[in-house]
Amino acid sequence: MKIAFVGKGGSGKTTLASLFLRHLAAERPAPAVLALDADINQHLAAALGATDEQARAIPTLGEHLAQIKDYLRGDNPRILSAEDMVKTTPPGRGSRLVRVEEDNPLYRDYVREVEGIRVGVAGPFDADDLGVACYHSKVGAVELLLNHMVDGADEYAVVDMTAGADSFASGLFTRFDVTFLVCEPTVRSVGVYRQYLGYARDFGVKVAVVGNKVSDADDLAFLREQVGADLLTWVGRSAHVRAAERGEVRPIDALEPENRAALRAMRELVDGVEKDWPTYQRQAVEFHVRNARAWGDSRSGRDLADQVDPEFVPGPVALFA
Repeated sequence: MKIAFVGKGGSGKTTLASLFLRHLAAERPAPAVLALDADINQHLAAALGATDEQARAIPTLGEHLAQIKDYLRGDNPRILSAEDMVKTTPPGRGSRLVRVEEDNPLYRDYVREVEGIRVGVAGPFDADDLGVACYHSKVGAVELLLNHMVDGADEYAVVDMTAGADSFASGLFTRFDVTFLVCEPTVRSVGVYRQYLGYARDFGVKVAVVGNKVSDADDLAFLREQVGADLLTWVGRSAHVRAAERGEVRPIDALEPENRAALRAMRELVDGVEKDWPTYQRQAVEFHVRNARAWGDSRSGRDLADQVDPEFVPGPVALFA
């Protein structure tokens, strides 16, 4: 399954994403897990326990976009060259599809293990980007990878998204089976929830709210009143999390039982979602055509809608074919 964590800046989405990843990795039998950091701040590796030096040593996907494109296009006859691919280019017959866990050049070159969890990072928005670049061009590497990823049972690709409504600056927000919206019991955080839900509704995005930093019954009552049935579960104030914020990453088994139960509820929801590969491909094609008309055609000098293979649907059948 493909899973996103979104929310207001400071809501704790990176913390919740790291806890969920560590919970999955500790399960037995252990599922296949891949963590992808698509947040502009790039803190997921550190939240998983990486030192500053280890985090800096992880290659950035955004800086190797040409290599990623070249691998994923395979021998798809509709894509003339890697340069012709854009971040929304959907897979077709001849494209290379990837699994959550497998041996391929992209994972070998650009994914690193942190505390037993494989991590890929889009890359930070740095000083050289100021005034000349858009962060979403780096996130495009993650979007391309997810477009070409076929995930099955007990396979989880977990993406820490950029904060707030910036997640909607590309079609990446449609690439997930479940989107966990991390919401504090505050008016501002609920405002981001409503904004996100308004954007996502038209695309059938499955959103589940995870309350965070819930201190007492009043906090919980506020969230229930504001988000209603979308509230799946909640995480209370946590000494385990506070220790991690001080640099002491404790074993996930040391997490408070009630907060560990919240992580179990999140996995249970994810595991109950049915894959819909035709819709997944249709949405990829829709955003690709939008991007082609908006800027891709003029930049490439050709009609990028020609890259769409109308008879192709990704999924296990296409993968093993």
